[in-house]
Amino acid sequence: MLKGLGGLGDMAKMMKAAQEMQTKMSDLQESLSTMTVVGESGAGLVRATATAKGVLTGLDIDPSIFNPDEKEVVEDLILAAIKDAQAKAQERSENEMSRLTEELGLPKDMNLPF
Repeated sequence: MLKGLGGLGDMAKMMKAAQEMQTKMSDLQESLSTMTVVGESGAGLVRATATAKGVLTGLDIDPSIFNPDEKEVVEDLILAAIKDAQAKAQERSENEMSRLTEELGLPKDMNLPF
């Protein structure tokens, strides 16, 4: 392509690859905002829904757990469901990033974005 210019041909390939990676990272960040995960506690009595970016989008609570004498139990179940959703969101995000780095031919354990 750029014969006689030494490594400039390789530099052009690297720049193209970097632009491709930037586009794919941008696309992935956008899709993480729409992917959802569900965390739960109390054998499904409390369910928290979040995006793969960890943003809580919904909370579903079975009405059978509402007992004024067990307020702290309900609060604990809600927090546990939210934490479960956040952990699943983090795991999903890491899995998607790992998949992207493999597609780009980068080391699997490379942390993106830089």
